[in-house]
Formats: sequence, C-alpha cells, structure tokens
Amino acid sequence: MSLLVKNVRLVDPAQKLDGPGALLVVDGKVLVIGAEAAAHPQAAGAEVVDGGGAVLAPGFVDLHVHFREPGQTRKESIESGSRAAVAGGFTSVCAMANTKPVNDSVAITEMMLTRAAKADLCRYFPIGTVSREMKGEELADMGTLKAAGCVAFSDDGLPITNSSLMRRALEYTRWLEVPVVAHEEDRDLAGKGYMHEGAVSASLGCLGIPAAAEEAMVARDIVLAEHTGGHLHLAHLSTKGSLRMVREAKARGLAVTCEVTPHHFALSDRELMKFDSDYKMNPPLRTEADIQAVLEALADGTVDAIATDHAPHGWDDKEVELPIAAFGVIGLETALPLTLELLVNRRVISLAKAISLLAWEPAKVFHLDRQGLGSLKPGAPADFVLFDPNANVQVDRAFIQSKSYNTPFKGWSLPGQVLGTWVGGKQVWG
Repeated sequence: MSLLVKNVRLVDPAQKLDGPGALLVVDGKVLVIGAEAAAHPQAAGAEVVDGGGAVLAPGFVDLHVHFREPGQTRKESIESGSRAAVAGGFTSVCAMANTKPVNDSVAITEMMLTRAAKADLCRYFPIGTVSREMKGEELADMGTLKAAGCVAFSDDGLPITNSSLMRRALEYTRWLEVPVVAHEEDRDLAGKGYMHEGAVSASLGCLGIPAAAEEAMVARDIVLAEHTGGHLHLAHLSTKGSLRMVREAKARGLAVTCEVTPHHFALSDRELMKFDSDYKMNPPLRTEADIQAVLEALADGTVDAIATDHAPHGWDDKEVELPIAAFGVIGLETALPLTLELLVNRRVISLAKAISLLAWEPAKVFHLDRQGLGSLKPGAPADFVLFDPNANVQVDRAFIQSKSYNTPFKGWSLPGQVLGTWVGGKQVWG
C-alpha cells in the first residue's frame, strides 16, 4: 500500500530539510522524501493527498502526558487522550505513571499498552515509577518495567525527596540507558502554596510557591547527575534560576536535559488575579522575567523539548475555591498553535526549530529516535502531521478532543490548523 503526499512544504529538522516537495510512503514507512518523491516509480498508483502548500512535518512527540487510565477515566482515558494527541499533531506520547494504581508493575504497563493498541491512534509509551507505589522509599523493578515497555522512570506529581533513592535511581537507569524524569519541588518550601510566591500572591493574600522550591531540587539533582553519570531529565521547568543551572550543566557536558510547557511561556502569575482555577498548575505560572528566561532558553538551545504536561481534570475538580482546586491544565490540542503564535510568529525561534522541539529533540531525549521516530528519514515509520500555519483555530469545546476542558486558553484564536495526522502511513485524524 502506497501513499503520496504532494504539494507541501517539507520541514524535517533531522534532515535539515525545509522546502517544497512530496512524501512517498510504502507499507507504512517513508520511501522517498523531497522533490523526487512524486517521480518515483512506486508513486504510480499510490493514493494521492494534495497538501495545498501546507506544512508537512514529522509527527510530534510529547514527553509528558497524563491520560488517567487506570483509575480516573472520567477525566481522561487512553483512547480519549490519544484522540486529543493526534488532533494536536502528536503521533507519540509518553504517559506518566501517577495513575490509580500507579504504573510500578508489568501488569499495569501491559494493560496500558493493550488499551493503546485497541485505540489504534497514536504511539503510546509508558513511563514507570521510580519508587514502589510512588512512596519514595524503595526503587521499583526498573529492569523488568523497561523490558515490558517503559521508556523512562518518574514519580511525577511527587518529588523524590530521598536523595539516596534519587542517587540509586540515576545509577541504575544509567545502566538501563533510560532517563529519570524529575518533578522538581521542595515540598517543605512549597508548603500549602497554590500559586507563584511574589508580588501578585502578596497582593492577593494567597499562599505562594517560591521559585526556590523548584531551584533547590534542580540544584541537588544536577549534583547527583554529575556524581552518577546518569541521565537526568527535568520536567516542566518554570524559573530563570532553573534554566540557568541547566545551561551551566550542559556546558560542563552533563547528561541533563529539560522540557518546558506552552503555558509557562504564554502566561504569567498575573492571570491568577482572576481567581480562575484553570490558571492553577504545578509548577505555577511565574513572573514575566521567568517567561523571558524560558524564551531565551528555547532560543539558545538550553531547552530540549516542548512538552504539554497534559493534565485533564473534571469540572468538579476545578470549579471550587482556588486553594482546594486541582493543579493542572490540558494542552495537547493547543501546543502547536501556541508555539506558532508565541514563538515562531514573534520570531523567538524559526519554524524548523519549533518542529525540532516538538518532534526530533524530544524523540532523542527518550531514545525514540532509535525507532525512527521524530524524523521522516527514508525507512522511518511514516508518522507525520500536515498543518496550515496561517489558518486560525478557535479554542472552544468543539475544538478540544479531551474528555476534560480545563484549559486556560478558552476563547483564544490562534494560528495552526492540523489538517491531518498519520501514524505508520495510516490517517488517524483529519
């Protein structure tokens, strides 16, 4: 079975490709990409899709999603989360382990993979827990979990406060050649805070979470990464100080990578003046100075990936007083539009760099590039997205495919309509 997608702007940072051309897919894999694809003998008789000049890019890879299955499928299921992913152009997702029960066993990992295969939408990669039951006391059976399909390990949602345990995790995962993904938060410093600690929280009389709560843990874990040689991946960084430390760690050649989210380069803590819980997330929205630091880190290569931290919640989790509302926002459908509007259109980074941060770079962080993901090199799986960077989308309930609707971007009009998403040469959206 063959597919020819023609009349498109091909953008594949892994191949330094940005220009007009076509893509020829045979048996679910890329056969030819570029100007010569349409003239290839195997293009004769292929199904033809005319891209109408839209951008064709490798399918995006999200290193950080919460699909809530098992245990909280009223918020999201693997199927509904996968639908949200492909609607946003994501062909691969890495799902955090803080389900109910948590993913610390082969049985849970296999169940997740079975449900994802049944959904048959995007590629689904489970993340296993660092510690048994996410109690932070003893290591999970990482070797067995990796063999079952886990691509990284994290107690995300709960910081690993036990320094000895974090050290052992980095040592063990170095041998396994997978990263430890760290949710960096000193809970003693964070206390009962529910927004950024600063001038805004003081003016509102709200309990704050200081930047130091994140930065103190980042500092500790960079020290441990240097000591062990393990791969430390820092999730959803939000402060100027954290990004400075990552920049310095990389300059010293340490195996330290990091991600940022669109909401942390789109919104500041001033949004909490609305007392709207859709602006409540962890880490919290920070200051304008922190936003500027995130933008600079995206531009200079400090940041390895744009991830969504897609965290669905029901209306009853959010439509309560701000102090008791759940942390977290959804983000799969809005990641590309926000990246285009706030990064590309404002010339913070190029379109090619944006696609690299959404596809090629995250694939490398979790070693998914070894499976050919994140690029459209000949022989790679034909995972790609076709989008119009100039066509606007309206963020409303019809646009959001997630079961949940806890987005801070309700009502926004943004560029970047996903026209179609393909996984293994099969169209799964559009």
